[in-house]
Parts: sequence; C-alpha cells; structure tokens
Amino acid sequence: MKLASIIIRTLNEAQYLEQLLQSILVQESSSITWEIILVDSGSTDATLKIAQQYPCKIIHIQRQEFSFGRSLNMGCDAASGDFLVMISGHCVPNSNQWLEHLCQPLLLKQADYTYGRQIGGEQSCYSEKRIFAKYFPEQTQIPQSSFFCNNANAAVSKQAWAQYRFDEGLTGLEDMALAKILVENGGKVAYVAEACVYHYHQETWAQVKRRFEREAIALQGIMPQIHIRKRDMLRYIFTSIWKDMRHAYHDKILINKFFEIIQYRFWQYWGAYKGNHEHRKLSHAEKEQYFYPH
Repeated sequence: MKLASIIIRTLNEAQYLEQLLQSILVQESSSITWEIILVDSGSTDATLKIAQQYPCKIIHIQRQEFSFGRSLNMGCDAASGDFLVMISGHCVPNSNQWLEHLCQPLLLKQADYTYGRQIGGEQSCYSEKRIFAKYFPEQTQIPQSSFFCNNANAAVSKQAWAQYRFDEGLTGLEDMALAKILVENGGKVAYVAEACVYHYHQETWAQVKRRFEREAIALQGIMPQIHIRKRDMLRYIFTSIWKDMRHAYHDKILINKFFEIIQYRFWQYWGAYKGNHEHRKLSHAEKEQYFYPH
C-alpha cells in the first residue's frame, strides 16, 4: 500500500475547499492511502476554519515569503507519502477514482510526474473552457513527448521531487520547470485524462491579466528564447476571439458570451505580451504552441 500526500495551496479558498475535501474523503483505491497537507498563505476568509474540520495538517507561509514553488516545497517537506499530489484549493475531483487514476502511472513506474484533465464549471468563462480543451484533451498520453505539466491537478514521485525540488524563484509554472528538468535527465511525464477535476476561477479582468502575465514571465525562465511581439499579440487576440465566437455560435450561446469572450481574450494576451515582449525571439513553432489559440 502506497501513501499519497495530497498538498493543497490556499489563499481565501473557502468557496470550494469543503467540496474538495469532501471529494478527497470519498476517494477509492485498493493500492493507495492518503494524507492531506494544506499550505496556507494568509487566508482571511473561512478557509482555515473549514480545513480544521477535516483531517488536514495545516502549514502556514507568510505572504511576503510566498512563491508557488516555495509553498509547494514546504508542503512536500512535511509529507510522508511516496507520491506527492498537488491540487488547487479551487479544484474539485469529478469522481472517486481521481486519486487512483492520477497515481497509477507512478505506481507502475510508467512516469515520474503525472497531471490530469481540467474542465470548467457552469460559471467558468467560455474562453477558459476553450483553453482547458486545448491543454487538457480527452485522450490520455502515457508518457507524453513534452514537458508540459500543471500542478492544479498533478502528482510526482517523492524521489523525483527530492532530486530537483520546485524552483522557488519563479513567478509560476514551477510545474513545467520541474518537468523540464526531469525530461532532460531521462524522466517521464504522463497525462491522465481520467484523473479529471473541475477547475473554478473567480477572477476580475485585472486578475486574469495578472495571471497570464505572471505565467509568461515564468515561462521566460524556463524557455528564455521566448518573445511575443505586439503584432503577435494582436493576431492572437483577434484569432482567438473569432474561433471562440464560432464555437459559441455552434453551442448556441454566442449572444450571452459575446462580450465576455472579447474581454477574456484581450486581457489574456495583453498579460502574456506584458510578461514577454522585452525578451529574446521565440521560434515560430514554440510561439504557436504557447500563445496561439486552440
């Protein structure tokens, strides 16, 4: 029987945290047991009160000390598990087999790092659902050929994490940074579509911009050749809006989503441009992969 340490990073996650914890409690597996470690960076809502009602080991990190990599490393340091499972405080597994599916490639030594599918909820922005569809398709790939990974729903062997650890200096994408090092040194990353979660973002447009800007800045540290020009940004904005509107029309919701699509894609690519435009040139193929709409 292997132990999985489920590490949850939180900052004011009261809205979905109880659903997440309840979902963890009903997970079923014949080969894995689990513990829960919650790393909180200064919540002022009911996050900690909710966590205290469940079997969680709670760790605190000061906001001024916070980085995504540092908070995860703190959780991993406190973990006893053979596998380190990362899930966002605003994600909720959609089945009681989520943990089993996510960890299976680690159990079978088919991969060192796995990540699962993400889908939006009823209140998710339409364009974000389209992004999820691009990066988290319905088809499993064990192992995959790239080092893309996402810690909103992921698991890594403790051995692999201990060898490299998460980069504490990045503004995000600590998952891709670790996955890149693993792949470069012969490790394997697997995508498990069956390990699916609902990923809920409740953000203002300024927060959407900041998220994509932060991730674009981090991507420069992982792939320093990246550069997105203003004309690239404009092309991506208009092309993604057009594609989203075509799909929304097909789904018969274009009227309701029309202005939301425009706003989301504008702030997404404006943030990406702000985070990237001052750096070295990205190859055409890499630019299309990371910025061009699905």
